[in-house]
Amino acid sequence: MKVLLVGNGGREHALAWKLASSPRVTALYAAPGNPGTAQVADNIPIGVMEFDKLLKFVKENGIGFVVIGPEDPLAAGLTDRLQAAGVKVFGPSKAAAQIEGDKWFAKEIMRQQAVPTAEARSFTDAGAAEEFVRMRGAPIVVKAAGLAKGKGVSVCYRVEEAVAAIHSIMRDKAFGDAGARVVIEEKMNGPECSILAFIDRKNIYVMESAQDHKPIDDGDTGPMTGGMGAYSPTPVITESLLRDVERQILVPVVDGLIRDDIEYRGILYAGLMLTPNGPRVLEFNCRFGDPETQPLMMRLQSDLLEVMLAVADGKLDKVNLKWDPRPALAVVATSKGYPGKYPSGLPISGIDQADALPNVKVFQAGTKQQGKEIVTDGGRVLAVTALGHTIADAQKRAYQAMDLIHFDGMHYRKDIGHQAIAFGSK
Repeated sequence: MKVLLVGNGGREHALAWKLASSPRVTALYAAPGNPGTAQVADNIPIGVMEFDKLLKFVKENGIGFVVIGPEDPLAAGLTDRLQAAGVKVFGPSKAAAQIEGDKWFAKEIMRQQAVPTAEARSFTDAGAAEEFVRMRGAPIVVKAAGLAKGKGVSVCYRVEEAVAAIHSIMRDKAFGDAGARVVIEEKMNGPECSILAFIDRKNIYVMESAQDHKPIDDGDTGPMTGGMGAYSPTPVITESLLRDVERQILVPVVDGLIRDDIEYRGILYAGLMLTPNGPRVLEFNCRFGDPETQPLMMRLQSDLLEVMLAVADGKLDKVNLKWDPRPALAVVATSKGYPGKYPSGLPISGIDQADALPNVKVFQAGTKQQGKEIVTDGGRVLAVTALGHTIADAQKRAYQAMDLIHFDGMHYRKDIGHQAIAFGSK
């Protein structure tokens, strides 16, 4: 089967790497891909939002299956366009992708279905939002309601910080149209975790648990990012807690979508906070998480194409995934200045040496080929991912590999996995 993977990030490199191992894949293409996907697929110079060009390529090359990685084309309806042309797709429809593309839509679904989440209000007027936070007080969380690449969230401990966040999102349009509406939530407390599940409308298959680190600096400090590292599994999630999440969160949300005549097929990602009162939803995503995908793909032993086809065909109940019992951990290297402005085009050395280490894979994200060199081309540049006998062992291997890689201004956290290691020592 010929497969086209849409996207060019670290998540897509990890998915391409796993898809390439399927015996059913006769040809694998990535649009537009990156130097990492080029290791296992043919990169096609078509952007993720160039729907007409993507459809033309699919038809002219006999593509049997399209896997859509990023949220932007999903939220804009690429799945709908391809399916209307008779193409089999992995990824939710435009209506279903609202679960990520519109945070207030997600809140309304949760409210209707009594899904535990933070109390929230939404505003389309900056003045009204600022007045509310002055009356409500802090700490408080301010979010751009639309797609903001994981950076549209501000945890504010003072009213002045919340007012500044609203001003930045709504008046300065720091995230463009994504900030036309803000969602203001109570601040919850507890460890965070990520639960990803395959959904084929009526069936739910929950993957192994994962946990990511969003803040830019050690000790979970500094601005929020798209993710500075992740590991799987997370010791804070037990089997009984996983069942509770499925019963109290995933099933009601999928039922709520069906009730609204929305059919969900693809990945449903639940970002959770484990509060003293139980798990509560921070956010939903309509696709694989990044960087959670990297450790999950390192651990997945089953054929990824088979499960994706089962989702598309409504046969998820026939699937039984196998996982490597060893934990995996990913550390993200970013450009200097991320999540703000950052330079690009800086030469990267050491990727091949790090890749050559046992049980290590360097998944490329913000990179591009420039002559014979691989150079930086984004904020999050790569994710060094390692398997280990324990989380601490995986952490050690990942950082040993990271020590071999260099580019000017390279930044990475030195404490990815610290919560899990501390948890295990209790």
